[in-house]
Amino acid sequence: MTTSTTAAPHDAVFKKFLHSPDAARDFLDIHLPPALRELCDLQTLTLESTSFIENNLRAYYSDVLWSLKTREGDGYIYCVIEHQSRADSHMAFRLMRYAVAAMQHHLDAGHKKLPLVVPLLFYHGEQSPYPYTLNWLDEFADPGLARPLYTEAFPLVDITVTPDDEIMQHRRMAMLELIQKHIRDRDLMELVDRLVGLLVSGFTNDSEIKILFNYLIQHGDAVRFGEFIRAVAERSPHNKENLMTIAERLRQEGLQQGIQQGLQQGLEQAHNEALRVARTMLANGISLDMVLKITGLSADEVLEKSH
Repeated sequence: MTTSTTAAPHDAVFKKFLHSPDAARDFLDIHLPPALRELCDLQTLTLESTSFIENNLRAYYSDVLWSLKTREGDGYIYCVIEHQSRADSHMAFRLMRYAVAAMQHHLDAGHKKLPLVVPLLFYHGEQSPYPYTLNWLDEFADPGLARPLYTEAFPLVDITVTPDDEIMQHRRMAMLELIQKHIRDRDLMELVDRLVGLLVSGFTNDSEIKILFNYLIQHGDAVRFGEFIRAVAERSPHNKENLMTIAERLRQEGLQQGIQQGLQQGLEQAHNEALRVARTMLANGISLDMVLKITGLSADEVLEKSH
């Protein structure tokens, strides 16, 4: 016996009724928890077109999403009404996913604050009463650990306020954390001693060192970066070869940049000199055609500069 269409007629009837504002208003008036019902302005009910049921589950589940305003200001509340004709041991988690999706839908519409989303389950299955929890935290193997994790602030690693001395004790994470904390510093010379100490500790391998120092080259703001790398290299013999290779690359890039700048400056000087000569030739009665042929400039350039 297949189950792919078992719920379809039940869902169709349910959705037909709950898409009606009057029916939905009565449903919410009767079934919302009292504290939430008191907060809701049921006269502002708006049916939302977005559905949060995954495509492969639409034969089994049917959700209806209504939004409404609160009685206090312009706050929003969403009610996800889910119909179910079979008990589902993971329904609490599914409803939580719908709730989060509705919150994202609200933010995508341009709102700045998360709305309250109230998932309501309408059940009329064969098992009675409904056999599973609707508290999604109870679905964890250890709800006692899950509750503080998901009801309090999440752990934060704010490296911007972590003292450098504390970072130095973080073993294999220390160099990454130290460099990312100071990546925007204009002067890295004060980090030399700390970085040398971390290099000597051996917690960071050659590949990671190359990655981190190349990261500094690409995204750092230090003005004396070449001097900084050479200072670290000279005091860290084991890593000197790798660091000097990076320093040489930096030098070559700087040299190439200098060459390009020099060429650009030379071209600009030559162009300005050609314009000066052209202006002088025109002033001495030489025809424009002859001036253009000699200097290689365009008529617009010569005439513009000559006025």
